[in-house]
Amino acid sequence: MQSDQAADGSGSSGQSIASERVIAIEPSARLKGLAWGEVWSYRELLLFFVWRDIKVRYKQSVLGVAWAILQPLLTMVIFTVFFGHMARISSGGIPYPLFSYTGLLVWTFFAQATAQAAQSLVGSAQLITKVYFPRVLVPTAAVLGGLVDLAVASPLLLVLMGHYRVWPGWEALFAPLFVLLAVVTAGGVGLWLSALNVEYRDVRYIVPFLIQVWLFLTPVIYPASLAVPMLERVGLPRWVLGLNPMVGVVEGFRCTLLGATWVPVDLLLASVLSAILTLISGAMYFRSVARSFADVV
Repeated sequence: MQSDQAADGSGSSGQSIASERVIAIEPSARLKGLAWGEVWSYRELLLFFVWRDIKVRYKQSVLGVAWAILQPLLTMVIFTVFFGHMARISSGGIPYPLFSYTGLLVWTFFAQATAQAAQSLVGSAQLITKVYFPRVLVPTAAVLGGLVDLAVASPLLLVLMGHYRVWPGWEALFAPLFVLLAVVTAGGVGLWLSALNVEYRDVRYIVPFLIQVWLFLTPVIYPASLAVPMLERVGLPRWVLGLNPMVGVVEGFRCTLLGATWVPVDLLLASVLSAILTLISGAMYFRSVARSFADVV
């Protein structure tokens, strides 16, 4: 009887040991983008990260989300005084405060989304080292969180348009497409910088300088038409401006809402292709180094 019980015990323990499995969850080693199907399956976690980033950004802030309006507003005032009145930079017949604020609206989104995405992986180090999830969710959430600030700051643009009696036409229906182009650009740049920042912490010092320089290379203060003659003098075609994808974003967003001169097709196509290539290359590089994030971060 005892022998039968011992036999039964040893059999059940052997079955339990055999049934135990160790499952190691690792990102794919294949360099095929970011496995968007996997990202989609974690969409609820992505929304949680977006909400977390928004709460952390304005936690213990006196003005809260009002900063989303104050930043482009105060910058617009400074640009109007120095560049609109003193330097008298052309704004294509559009009142300069409206001209600059429209450009600053999408530029501020891009600048803040890029800066937040660049620091996102390092800021989430404790989470990355403890549990697996698609790492791309972290910089993606930083970029998408910037859309909330964009939405908060947008009503002031309508107030300015009403004040200067500049009413949008049917072209305004295309404005969301240029916001999407800004998201693609910020996403691509954010993937590059966030991945590089894990390996090289110098990136956090480079990003503010990069954004400042990028601002002056983008027609936020001035219209793109002022830069075209400079290119022609050195023998470069007009579409070279579009290699900076934010040129197409700012000019397109501005002309759809304010009725300014339409963006040249060759320049716009160059911006779209540049943004897509930035996103694809950023996704491929991010995927190639994601396996080492938990060890390096």
